Amino acid sequence: MIATVLVAVLLAVAIPSYQRYRDRVRVAQATKDITVIATAIAQYELDARAYPGSLADIGMDNQRDPWGNPYRYLNMQDRGARGLARKDHALVPINTDFDLYSMGADGGTAPPLTARQSRDDIVRANNGAFVGLASDY
Repeated sequence: MIATVLVAVLLAVAIPSYQRYRDRVRVAQATKDITVIATAIAQYELDARAYPGSLADIGMDNQRDPWGNPYRYLNMQDRGARGLARKDHALVPINTDFDLYSMGADGGTAPPLTARQSRDDIVRANNGAFVGLASDY
């Protein structure tokens, strides 16, 4: 009986630690993916002198984040894009070239990074100077 209680206590400590580890790995993978996609977008822009209209233009429309959701891309030069752009706490767009992000574990998002459903998003901000969790931006 003591052994069973001891195993239960160890599992109670180990399982949450493992979950946090898995979450960190998924965020790191999404960050890496966003960096790779952003590099492909930048290369496309160098070749075509314009940003792609969608991720399909660079062959990455089937790319999925670690939670199984497609990555989101928004060309800031498109008409009406400013209203859909990701925004900081002052409601200023976080990029001037393009937005690229994952909706995170909850699969939900909203333009302001301060919105509850956006806090777990993995975003590219400051035109690529920052890539990481929206809550860390």
